Amino acid sequence: MEHSAINMIKVTFPDGAVREYESGVSALDIAKSISEGLARKVLAAEVDGKVIDSFRPLTQDVHLKLLTWDDNGGKSTFWHSSAHLLAEALEALYPGTKFGIGPAIEKGFYYDIDLGDRQLSDSDLVALEKKMKELALQKEVYTRKDVSKADAIEYFKEKGDQYKLELIDGLEDGHITFYTQGHFTDLCRGPHIPNTGFIKAIKLTNIAGAYWRGNEKNKMLTRIYGVTFPSQKELDEYVTMIEEAKKRDHRKIGKELELFTFSEKVGPGLPLWLPKGTLLRNKLQDFLQKELIARGYQPVMTPHIGSKQLYVTSGHWAKYGQDSFRPITTPQEGEEYMLKPMNCPHHCEIYKSSPRSYKDLPLRFSEFGTVYRYEQSGELHGLTRVRSFTQDDAHIFVTPDQVLEEFERNIDLVTFVFKALNFENFTAQVSLRDPNNKTKYIGSDENWDIAENAIRDAAKAKGLPFIEEEGEAAFYGPKLDFMVKDAIGRSWQLGTIQVDYNLPERFELEYVDSDNTKKRPVMIHRAPFGSIERFIAVLLENCAGNLPLWLAPIQVAILPISDKFNDYAKEVAIALRLLDITVNVDERNEKIGRKIRDTEVKKVPYMLVIGEKEANEKAVSIRRHGQGDLGTQPLDTFISNITKEIAEKK
Repeated sequence: MEHSAINMIKVTFPDGAVREYESGVSALDIAKSISEGLARKVLAAEVDGKVIDSFRPLTQDVHLKLLTWDDNGGKSTFWHSSAHLLAEALEALYPGTKFGIGPAIEKGFYYDIDLGDRQLSDSDLVALEKKMKELALQKEVYTRKDVSKADAIEYFKEKGDQYKLELIDGLEDGHITFYTQGHFTDLCRGPHIPNTGFIKAIKLTNIAGAYWRGNEKNKMLTRIYGVTFPSQKELDEYVTMIEEAKKRDHRKIGKELELFTFSEKVGPGLPLWLPKGTLLRNKLQDFLQKELIARGYQPVMTPHIGSKQLYVTSGHWAKYGQDSFRPITTPQEGEEYMLKPMNCPHHCEIYKSSPRSYKDLPLRFSEFGTVYRYEQSGELHGLTRVRSFTQDDAHIFVTPDQVLEEFERNIDLVTFVFKALNFENFTAQVSLRDPNNKTKYIGSDENWDIAENAIRDAAKAKGLPFIEEEGEAAFYGPKLDFMVKDAIGRSWQLGTIQVDYNLPERFELEYVDSDNTKKRPVMIHRAPFGSIERFIAVLLENCAGNLPLWLAPIQVAILPISDKFNDYAKEVAIALRLLDITVNVDERNEKIGRKIRDTEVKKVPYMLVIGEKEANEKAVSIRRHGQGDLGTQPLDTFISNITKEIAEKK
């Protein structure tokens, strides 16, 4: 009697180990063969770099990584499955709910829904949480099913869900899948966790509005945000972190410290910088400007507008026009201008203003240039998402053989800035183009390959650990983005360095080489702060408004005990201001205790209390924010000490 040979596949693990399994085995089966304990933790599987369900059969040789809660792919799958659990709870409590999309996000998930005329309240969120927990306890299995386009359309027509029908319309037959858990079925690519029992702790965090497909012309849907965890302890820690984040919200701190404001009359997303906020901005700019000049940069200034044709040439109009303000027309027929969305085209024209030789390169132009981008109103958020922001921008023109060294210099500059401002926990991300959607970008494959490899080589040369992310490049070139973690563990993209072989071609930039032939320079874009607005927001939240002494908008508050000592208080203020120390004299007719309390709220680093003894002895009684009374010193001693402290910290 003949037996057919069992078809075996080879599975390569992250440590390089290779094992053989029967074809059709799942990642979950493999986990069980290693240990039952491991299998209980597996949420999904990464197969040949793609995250899939852990229960999908494997039928050919693969590289396999088992994903748990400790992996980003595991968390993302967990939260995506939690969005489906929320949808099941919604359908159970509010029959007839129509569903948009429900993706995982950086921390948790959301689902966009249409409840008709119904408005959700916080008490509804509590009821939904309760229902989700009830369903999770049933350990409902997530099952995947391939569906024809016709069957998918029929299912959602019968259900009456026009949003899913619109999504199906853009899908290709033969590539459509449904996922079902319990009584809920959704149009979904997956992947999902094995069953709802993994979801142990649930918190629905927020209700917001969101236009369907992000288009303001479409209906406003209800967006429910949530987060889930595999244990109650982790949820409790997260809630504590969120409470801390609320205290550190830069919008709250900005109001308390009188730094910036917004006005509906001026327009949403257009920050107004108050005097103290302007002092803070200026100190940041002065700090960086001084460093740039020392490193060979030449400051330039460009207008806030440019001819539309400038941006047609650069490619911004074709690739970035959707995110720009509409063109500005003039009395001259056919003449159109744009609020500049980026500074680089202007800097290309500055480069072209004179003939350039290889001896001129690297040529480094820097500008604190304000740019304008049309962010949708629903996405505006304090200073982190605005329509007007200032970039600490620079464009460096180099010969091809200078790219690596110049890129390394810019890595040094970014890390110098981060260190000065106590951003010590950061990762580097090489942002590459999406190989499956090259129409989003300009330039040849050859130039992109050269630029992407140049960034990898520079990061390796500096010993800078980095990750790679496809689809995150600028339309004209790849980037090295610096993702900074703040004091409570949130990640922000701040500094960036980019290599660009494309804009020099589009603007026909040239230099005369040593052999007297004309060559094309390479352009490096870089911004250590990124957006000054976002940088300040992250800085305020990172230090909870307790800015370092050298950067504080008001460094010293002078508090006379009564108006009899105002004249001496003004003498002290003049002595400090002559040394560029920023000072405020509190001449209010208030008790000294009230003045001290109010100044503490403003987080001013030093308070100088002045009474009769201090005025007679030319001294100051010193208080340090957060530390209290430091005793009395002669004024000259205090001035010497604070000057030294500012110089050392800067």
